[in-house]
Amino acid sequence: MRILGIDPGYGTTGFGLIESERGQSRLLQCGAITTPPGMEFSARLEVIYEDMRQLLAAAQPDAVAIEELFFGQNVTTGIGVAQSRGVILLAIRQAGLEAVPYKPSQVKQALVGYGNATKHQMMDMTRRLLHLEAMPKPDDAADAIAIALCHARSSTSLLAQAAGAHREISGGKT
Repeated sequence: MRILGIDPGYGTTGFGLIESERGQSRLLQCGAITTPPGMEFSARLEVIYEDMRQLLAAAQPDAVAIEELFFGQNVTTGIGVAQSRGVILLAIRQAGLEAVPYKPSQVKQALVGYGNATKHQMMDMTRRLLHLEAMPKPDDAADAIAIALCHARSSTSLLAQAAGAHREISGGKT
């Protein structure tokens, strides 16, 4: 299964594409969509949208996992990230895919086993799971890879498989 992980942002949107089969994952591609700070905000959203459409077409993922928003102390930044996430979700939808959201604590739990893991612990576990010598840069790309790994681990869990079987039996309704 090819999984595209996305860490949304309006200055930098990280992405990581992994292939996961039978509990083993490998990194296929990662990087970031960036927009310059001085650019008009609506133009930045357009760049993110168009680049995401191109990425989805080129990557051909089977699944897309995206980080849920976490509003910290800077609500203004959070609003901009929410708008960026919106155009990303639109591109995913138009590509005929579903975006599976994960909270930061879910990603940490799936990879490290502890929902309050540090950034260093997350990076180290991601590096180990993918057998990398060093973590890819920028950090947004590394975060996106962790989101993709979270989906790989979560979607193959017994609970996820049972939920999928339940959806098939009930005709897609839960």
